[in-house]
Amino acid sequence: MARRGASSGGAGARKRSDRKAGNRAASAVEEKTGGRAERGAGRGGRRAEPLAEPVDGSLAELVPDRERPRAWTLTLDGAPQSHVDLDDPTFLSFEYQRRIGHIADLVAPPGQPLHVVHLGGGAFTLARYIAATRPRSTQQVVELDAALVQLVRRELPLDPQARIRVRATDARAGLGKIQDGWADLVIADVFSGARTPAHLTSTEFLAEVRRVLKPGGSYVANLADGPPLTHLRGQIATAAAVFPELALAADPTVWRGRRFGNAVLLASDLPLKVAELTRRVATDPHPGRVEHGRALADFTGGAAAVSDADAKPSPAPPRSAFG
Repeated sequence: MARRGASSGGAGARKRSDRKAGNRAASAVEEKTGGRAERGAGRGGRRAEPLAEPVDGSLAELVPDRERPRAWTLTLDGAPQSHVDLDDPTFLSFEYQRRIGHIADLVAPPGQPLHVVHLGGGAFTLARYIAATRPRSTQQVVELDAALVQLVRRELPLDPQARIRVRATDARAGLGKIQDGWADLVIADVFSGARTPAHLTSTEFLAEVRRVLKPGGSYVANLADGPPLTHLRGQIATAAAVFPELALAADPTVWRGRRFGNAVLLASDLPLKVAELTRRVATDPHPGRVEHGRALADFTGGAAAVSDADAKPSPAPPRSAFG
């Protein structure tokens, strides 16, 4: 979670994992005061213990998962950011990451390698997932927090055979260095202090995303908002000003404006596989709902697209969103 207003892989308040995963992480954090996780083996077969280390303005912690021997939850200032299972990188614990995983599965035939840009790194959970499900994919991760990148590389090392390049720079600056039409998929999961920075919420930013995408490529964003969903409506309107095809997946309680949470936005210049995405999201452990077309346009309620001149960060989550 970068503190300088640029890129970081996620913010725990808006990363509502499924309740079981969240409870595991919370229990493990509590147990760290005892100096040892209940279960789990670290590198070399040793019993895993929580590890805390300062990064860019935050305290990062790696908390062992008691139910999966080589799995860890990354937290920043106590808020869950990413969950990684080194033995099974296809396992996605967080609800919103499973939805992005569904999208990654649907953008091309199974197993076909992709060119992917990740804006926000965290523990590289989705990059690991794509490397495992689509071998020979080429991926670029843009993450501002260099200290966090070093921590994750050291403690949760990437597969040396995976074609994953990590750049420690601002998300929009890093995007600007990628050539036109390179990416099949751009994934934005960028938060600073639990808020998406303003310069990553505008039509100008999305124009850069579209420049980087191949024709027919897909853009996916993890968005966070709560009642009255003003930010979310504005982001849909902003995406609609740049991309002709949109869909949004979210928990029904988020759709109804009953709580702060995540919504996954999908955008492209070609028709989306909405029916299959809807089926997968509906059959998740915590089912979500997908909207597109007229229903999604109506949901925006006439919200205006956001430009650089009037862009604002996403709203800060309430304290209750952390647990």
